[in-house]
Amino acid sequence: MYDLIVLGGGPGGYLAAERAGEAGLNTLLIEKNKLGGVCLNEGCIPSKTLLNSAKIYDHAAHGEKYGVTSTGAAIDQAAVVARKNKVVKNLVSGIRAQLKSKKVTIKEGLGVIAGRAADGTITVKVGEESFEGKRLLIATGSEAVVPPIPGVSEGLQEGSVVTNREILDLEKIPATMVVVGGGVIGLEMANYFSTVGSQVTVVEMLDHIAGAADRELADILQKSFEKKGIVFHLGCQVTEVSGGKVSFKTPDGKIEQADSEVTLMSVGRRAVTQGFGLENLPVLVERGRIVTDTQGRTNVSGVYAVGDVNGIWMLAHAAYREAEVAINTILGKKDVMRYQAMPSVIYTNPEMAFVGETEETCKDKGIKYKKVTLPMNYSGRYMAENEAGEGLIKLLIDPERQRLLGCHMIGSYASEIILSAGILVETEMKIDHMKELIFPHPTVGEIIREAIFHS
Repeated sequence: MYDLIVLGGGPGGYLAAERAGEAGLNTLLIEKNKLGGVCLNEGCIPSKTLLNSAKIYDHAAHGEKYGVTSTGAAIDQAAVVARKNKVVKNLVSGIRAQLKSKKVTIKEGLGVIAGRAADGTITVKVGEESFEGKRLLIATGSEAVVPPIPGVSEGLQEGSVVTNREILDLEKIPATMVVVGGGVIGLEMANYFSTVGSQVTVVEMLDHIAGAADRELADILQKSFEKKGIVFHLGCQVTEVSGGKVSFKTPDGKIEQADSEVTLMSVGRRAVTQGFGLENLPVLVERGRIVTDTQGRTNVSGVYAVGDVNGIWMLAHAAYREAEVAINTILGKKDVMRYQAMPSVIYTNPEMAFVGETEETCKDKGIKYKKVTLPMNYSGRYMAENEAGEGLIKLLIDPERQRLLGCHMIGSYASEIILSAGILVETEMKIDHMKELIFPHPTVGEIIREAIFHS
């Protein structure tokens, strides 16, 4: 009898198991594929490994504006993929060792919920083996959405169409690529393959890229990409993928085509709520996601859900915190999940990061705000490292309460800096108090201080 059975070994699942084991709970973690889940094996980490190689190549090939010239700079795609695999393997090994150090039992295979007894005991089967637990934490994650577009299923079988999983293992750089979807994954892969030599076209159904990101900054990112040769078709719907071409309908109803040796389907992700016996528990599922409260509890006593499967924020760091809240709740410690300061990052070059409210959400919610925008060139460090950089920071401030509602930035180190802004949003620090904070000089992060003083 286990105190806790965790279904899924991605960020939410493995951290929940680790925290539970550390607290002395007899914990079983069941993973059907690889520890680390999509993030570590097919997403966050491998994609950043590729993007780092692209950045190094870009610096080598175009360093003359910084007084550095080199000849013969080239990308070895097979070597890049091999390094990616090494990084992933090392991190997976680290997670396994950490779980074992916390006395977590790891079971590989598909875990299927068999049912729940009258006393609340939950049975999960892996093949012919049965495991019983007092509590169950579901962390089955998400999967790529593959729309029923003519030619896509055939392309997936032959390798001319890929998802976020297969694209990270391409050892040959395609001459042409169409990215279907202008969200985070699509933009990051468009950035990578454009940098290393592919002619990339992005087809997006919306009239803007980067999803819920600030529109002004998304436009800056798009223009930066267009200067690098990436072609965008916005407000367009893909109608067919075949014969090395992607056909799409434009806003005025015309059908156009783009050459595509490889097509990346990146139109979103959906929670995995089927295939593991969830129907054997009366867990509430709405719009394809498991419904949870702010402690990660479902409507069934003793059953929790964290990470992408709850469909709230499909981000690894959201899953980490949700896991901690759920385990603290199980342990009887008061904790609550808060989402108002959830940072998001697009790891392109330049990076784009944001936290808190956007202008669009402020308008939708009727929140009054004051906007402060400032070029990143107000930071000496930014100017020193970016020739003709077009970075920007935008702060949204509550004019009555004098607190930060949101921060949005595009430029180098944005992914590292956004935490500072997130802390200011989370703690609801007054603007006057922010002005007393000391930022190290020279850093790009000083741009937050500059923007605050321009408010």
